[in-house]
Amino acid sequence: MSHTLTQLTYLVASVLFILGLKWLSSPATAVKGNRISGFGMLIAIVVTLLDQAIVTYQVVIAGLAVGSGLGLWMARAVKMTSMPQMVALLNGLGGGASLLVGGAEFLRSELVNEQLPIDTSITIQLSVLIGAVTLTGSFIAWAKLQEVMTGKPILFAGQKAFNALLFLAVIGLSAYQVSVPESVLWPFYAVVAISLLLGVTLVIPIGGADMPVVISLLNSYSGIAAAMTGFVIRNEVLIIAGALVGSSGIILSQIMCKAMNRSLANVLFGAFGAAAGGGSTKTAEGLTVRQTSADDAAVQLAYAKSVIVVPGYGLAVAQAQHIVREMADLIEKKGGEVKYAIHPVAGRMPGHMNVLLAEANVPYDKLFDMDQINAEFERTDVCLVIGANDVVNPASRTDPGSPIYGMPILNADRAHSIIVLKRGMGAGFAGIENELFYNPKTAMLFGDAKGSLQKVVTELKAL
Repeated sequence: MSHTLTQLTYLVASVLFILGLKWLSSPATAVKGNRISGFGMLIAIVVTLLDQAIVTYQVVIAGLAVGSGLGLWMARAVKMTSMPQMVALLNGLGGGASLLVGGAEFLRSELVNEQLPIDTSITIQLSVLIGAVTLTGSFIAWAKLQEVMTGKPILFAGQKAFNALLFLAVIGLSAYQVSVPESVLWPFYAVVAISLLLGVTLVIPIGGADMPVVISLLNSYSGIAAAMTGFVIRNEVLIIAGALVGSSGIILSQIMCKAMNRSLANVLFGAFGAAAGGGSTKTAEGLTVRQTSADDAAVQLAYAKSVIVVPGYGLAVAQAQHIVREMADLIEKKGGEVKYAIHPVAGRMPGHMNVLLAEANVPYDKLFDMDQINAEFERTDVCLVIGANDVVNPASRTDPGSPIYGMPILNADRAHSIIVLKRGMGAGFAGIENELFYNPKTAMLFGDAKGSLQKVVTELKAL
């Protein structure tokens, strides 16, 4: 293919990426956006294969077959509750790919004794650094989410100073490689090893409650690493795609941080979530919980004119999204209005609840962000909280000693009546008591969410 035709085709692919990303911002167009982006990537891959004779087509086809097979298996086998872990792994694999490409280009130049331009040398070092941090950081995030290791912050004395020393060591060794023309390989391997270690030490102090932000940030890292790799191999479409992923990930991370009342700097310097579970002295001593039954809950919902459903990770664990949709349909047939309040960090990854409800074909226009729906709770007859905890905890407003103090929450406590579905009185990711559970307006419906909702639906049908 001619260079001009290649660049024009890359431009078309880039436009498709941008359009796809734009459509991904709305649940109503997300599926179309995903397909458009995928088609753009297919175009980019085909053009790259036709334009660059890097490896044999047999190797490429084998890689496509293995990768596609694994992707198809993961898409069908991975449960919705494990989707955050899969996203974390995919982020890590993206970072690992950038590490391998950047490292391969460096080793190739050393093998043929080629003096690389200064800009290429710098981007190789950045590709290796960011790719390695993303790889191991994502694996740690996966391990925490999968409960292979503790989800609590792992701290040690001098942790921030140690991370700073690791980062300075990488910068120093990278600068040495860029500035010294002689072929010396040990600094390169040292940079790789230290960067891999840095990915671990940056993520281990982060608690499970903060994983949505971490996943979003690691996604951004994988995009930045891909963009750096694009500069290394001088592939324009990879630069654009990486920049889009990197910038959108940073923007989403900032939205997540705002929703949790934390700063992005707190994430970047590895102290993010270290305070989780500490500080508050409030306990449940002397407080009482009011329980309800599926029969009573069904009666409330049947006569309610307005209902707001607040989904949380417990909804995903119970796989109760379909029964929630059935319940909402019954309430609406009886004259009630049902809306869904989505907190930005509900679940374990950005958009977790949106994806979960979309799987049950919940209409997109019934999903509302926190800012859109918070004012409506005061006029709501029943707020149904399913598996959510910290995102509805009034301690964020009332307890200055709470680790979530100042975090914007859904105003579930301001509804006329609150029904909370939980297995028990266990704390959320922040490890603190939820004041909402002891609110006089709150009734607890204990048990598996899916089973409890099935009983509610049965009673609704009988009313």
